[in-house]
Parts: sequence; C-alpha cells; structure tokens
Amino acid sequence: MKSLYEMGSRVYQTVFRAAIPVMPYRQPERLYNEDDLVDTLKRKGITSVLCITDEGLVKAGITEKVIAPLKEAGIKVAVYDKTVANPTIRNCREARIMYYDNSAQAIIGLGGGSAMDCAKGTGAIIAREHKDLRDMRGVLKVLMPTPLLIAVPTTAGTGSETTLAAVITDEKTHYKYAINDFCLIPSYALLDAMLTVSLPKSLTATTGMDALTHAVEAYIGRSTTKKTRSQSLQAVRLIYENIKEAYEHGDDLKARENMLNAAYLAGCAFTVSYVGYVHAIAHSLGGQYGIPHGLANAVILPYVLKGYGEVIYPKLKVLAIAAHVASEEDSDEEAAIRFIESIEKLNADMGIPDKLKGIKEEDIPMLARRAAKEANPLYPVPVFMTADELERFYFEIKE
Repeated sequence: MKSLYEMGSRVYQTVFRAAIPVMPYRQPERLYNEDDLVDTLKRKGITSVLCITDEGLVKAGITEKVIAPLKEAGIKVAVYDKTVANPTIRNCREARIMYYDNSAQAIIGLGGGSAMDCAKGTGAIIAREHKDLRDMRGVLKVLMPTPLLIAVPTTAGTGSETTLAAVITDEKTHYKYAINDFCLIPSYALLDAMLTVSLPKSLTATTGMDALTHAVEAYIGRSTTKKTRSQSLQAVRLIYENIKEAYEHGDDLKARENMLNAAYLAGCAFTVSYVGYVHAIAHSLGGQYGIPHGLANAVILPYVLKGYGEVIYPKLKVLAIAAHVASEEDSDEEAAIRFIESIEKLNADMGIPDKLKGIKEEDIPMLARRAAKEANPLYPVPVFMTADELERFYFEIKE
C-alpha cells in the first residue's frame, strides 16, 4: 500500500517539477524604507490601506513607525492588530470587515509570519468573498487577484514576504493548513533592518532557525532548480555568518540586514522547491497547541535530518561547506554529521531547547496524520514517510 501511495506522490511531484519553468512564479519587488512605501502607494493611486499586525508591535511603536509616513502623505490607514501567533480564520474574517469598512484598496502585512499570513488569508477571502477559507486549503484554490499585498517583515526568518503560501489555523478544530496560490505572493516586500533591531533574543534565534529550515528543506528536496539551490546555499552561508551576531548584538544593523536577506533568499527558494516533513510536523503542532512555528522548526530540524539518513548525506555536505563547518576533504557522512551537530549547537547556544513541551501522547496519531496529509503528495521530500512512520518524530521531540 505504501509503495502505491509513494508512487502516486512521486508522479504528482514530477509533474509539478516539470511545470516549474512555465508556472507564474515571481519575486516581490523590494522596498528599502518607508519613503519607498509611500512612493509606491501614491504611484498606484492608493488612498486607503489596511495594515494587519499584532498588539505587541503596536505597543512597541513599530507599527506607528511604518504607518506614520503614510498618514503624513495623506493616505488613510486602518490597523487590525488582533492577529494571534498562529493566525485563524476568525482573524482573516475580522480583518476583511475592517478592509471594507474603511474602503481600503491595499493590504499591508506588518510583523512576523503570522501577520503576513493573516494578510494573505484576508486577501484570499476578499478575492473569493463567497468561498470559505477552509475550501481554499491546498494548491491553486484562490485563482483570483487579491488586493495589492505589501509585506513588511519585522523578523528575519519566516520568508512569508516572498511566498505563495498562507498558513491558517481553524480555531474550531485546531487544524493548521496551507493555502498555496500565486496570487498570494506579495507584490512588494519592505526590507528595513531597523524594524528588526528591537526583536527579542529568543525570537531572533527561532526566526533565524526558521529561515535555516527553509533553506535546508528547499535544498535537500527533489524539486530543486539551479536558482533555488543557489538561493538556499547563499541563505545558509548568510545565516551561519550572522545569526549569532544578530542574537548577541541586536543593534548590529549589518547582521540584521544580512539575516533579512537570508530569510528573503530562503523564502524565494522554498516557494519554488517547497519544504518537507519538518514543516508538516511543525504546522500540526502549531495548530493543535499554539507552538510558535520558528521554535517548532528549530527543534524538529535535526531530528528529521537524522531520520532521512544517508540518502541526504551528499546534499548535507554541500550545505555544511557553505556553512563553513566542513570541507571538501570530508566524506559525505562526516560532513553531514557535522552539519546536523552544528544545527544542534546553534540551538543550544541560543537557548533553544531540544524538546517541546505540551505534546500529548494520545494526540500523536492524529498529529502525524495531519502532517502526512499536508506533506504527501505535495512536498518533494527526499525520503517518503507515512503517518505511522512520522509518529516517531513526535515521540522523539516530546518532553
């Protein structure tokens, strides 16, 4: 039974890979400061926008830093600040009401991946106002233009500013799922390192490891291209060279800028080449228990890499060389082990645990089924696993 399931998944992935050259992938146009944002909106004749963010960023004054220049330029700004850590269907519906009430013409997603995902989900239900967000789960279920989407990341990690995915949680069932459609790729991404300098050390660490997970999973999968491999390698190099500096010295603008660039590159890579079981497991945990996505990815990554085994050793060697933790003279196995150990050391050095609290043993079969349903057949993973096989990882990471 597994062999037939795997065969069908591989055929599905092969078709998607063959279609990459003709599919409408694009990268958001980069903006570098708030003046660029004002100029862009004015050029497009936009006079009213909805900014989707969270309460923490409002209280920290970061939201005002971005929207004040818009107000000064005569652009009306409504702020939806109720986004939760794993954005829900309710969040998107509430934001949609605010969009219409303020006659907005564009949406700004300001924050980490949660705010940007909420902005995309809101855009999706505006584009398809008579379709339930649950029915857009999966691939190419929106298929209509959204309002202009502008992503403003305040963390260097999620890559949501570049991707075609919105990850939304059904607050009733605690099921976290992805909506994937080209219309959800933001038109613009404002990458301003100053917006990340006040990020707490813990979030600097986990969002940075989130970006590393994107780069690694995009690289080791079976649907890579020359461009996505290059982007992944650049992202890994930048992360290893800058994450500890950004963590220890949050006001180092160069390190912050390099981490933003790494997150952007990793996001571009996995938009085309997809992710794998690390993300599928992390999404199941985020939906069920509210575990932050970056933290989950950081903890899970070394376990899954070990679980894939020697099949990925040659690719891990290339990543290890990019990370400066191995050399050409090392065997594939030696380099792969060093790379996985370096991930574990990065986690430990930045206070990220090697286990996750709150996982209930009785939930594991259900969580594994959700992860398998998300990953198979979409994710071109290096080693195919069923729900039963994925259960082991939940037991390994469970505190």
